[in-house]
Amino acid sequence: MKKKETRRKTKIIRMLELPEEVVSNKPKLTLVGFNELLIENYKAILEYEDFYIKINTHIGAININGFNLRLKEMTEDDIMVLGSIDSIEFETITDE
Repeated sequence: MKKKETRRKTKIIRMLELPEEVVSNKPKLTLVGFNELLIENYKAILEYEDFYIKINTHIGAININGFNLRLKEMTEDDIMVLGSIDSIEFETITDE
């Protein structure tokens, strides 16, 4: 029964041409220059300093390093990081 339901869902998603990040919990990162980072589909803010921000997502954590970092325009699903971004690192969740 679940297989049929999954096929129907996949068919509807294809017909509506919905982007994968909309229908899944995968995060989408949009970096504009070195000063703006939009993260969609995040879960929580784990750490927040003006030089380091750690954001939790459904597939792992995103570590943002830089200077004068600040959070702006936070919604339930999206968060904007502003400041001088030096690096972005990913910590994936491993299934053990």
